Amino acid sequence: MLRLVTWNVQWFLGLDGRVDPSRVIAHARTLADFDVLCVQELADHYPDPMLAGNDDRDQFAELERLLPGYEIVAGFGADHPGGERRRRFGNAIASRLPVRQVRRHALPWPVDPARPSMQRVAVEATLSGPSGEVRVTTTHLEYYSRTQRAAQVARLRDLHAEAHGRARAPSAGGDDDGPFRAWPEARAAIVAGDFNLPAGDAEYLAMLAPYDDGTSRFHDAWTRVHGTRPQPPTFCVHRPFAPGLPPVACDFVFVSDEIAPRVRAIEVDSRTQLSDHQPVVVEIAD
Repeated sequence: MLRLVTWNVQWFLGLDGRVDPSRVIAHARTLADFDVLCVQELADHYPDPMLAGNDDRDQFAELERLLPGYEIVAGFGADHPGGERRRRFGNAIASRLPVRQVRRHALPWPVDPARPSMQRVAVEATLSGPSGEVRVTTTHLEYYSRTQRAAQVARLRDLHAEAHGRARAPSAGGDDDGPFRAWPEARAAIVAGDFNLPAGDAEYLAMLAPYDDGTSRFHDAWTRVHGTRPQPPTFCVHRPFAPGLPPVACDFVFVSDEIAPRVRAIEVDSRTQLSDHQPVVVEIAD
């Protein structure tokens, strides 16, 4: 069984105002003996007041320290000068499965001057599991700009189509350990993270739309298990982001055709208050 947890950890800031990576990771371990942990909103060198309640630590390095036996694949959306070291903000995948190819994709950032925004990133790692290789991507799409979010969804779909195409028609690359080595490409894909859009939204539906070139389509893992039962909210559950903003489900696990029949369970932990988002746990049969 492949167990995956995805969680927007909000730089490990609990609703009690305390930043504590160790208690967040400890809680994630109570949810599942996970093989893969996808986390969004990790920070390095963004102390309060740049990020509320935060300290100066490198949370990407902290994640590695807290998860011995896991390989950490990190990607940064924000990567800015910060004096003695750079300031970085982004996402990471922690895997105890062997990690093959890694790709870090800067997502589209079209001009939308009326909205605050930041560079967004998708972190992709090909993992070797009992049932073969799978591409796992974690991402965090733009919150304020629908224009940017739509472009980012389109790029995620394009990235899957490109990889699936390479799997169907492998490259004639080299067979040594040089940069042209032709690593096997996985058709199976999981895309997990904070999409900042609700189920039923136009971009949510776009993510699920079929392809017309032989690329396998995506499915919402929640609906594969629970059918028409709505996914519980994953944001603003215990505290509104802004006055009057209702709770919303916006953290999803999308799985391709190759994986969809093997999704056995998916649940939202609605109780924890260790972030402003709730973690999502999925189990996929070997």
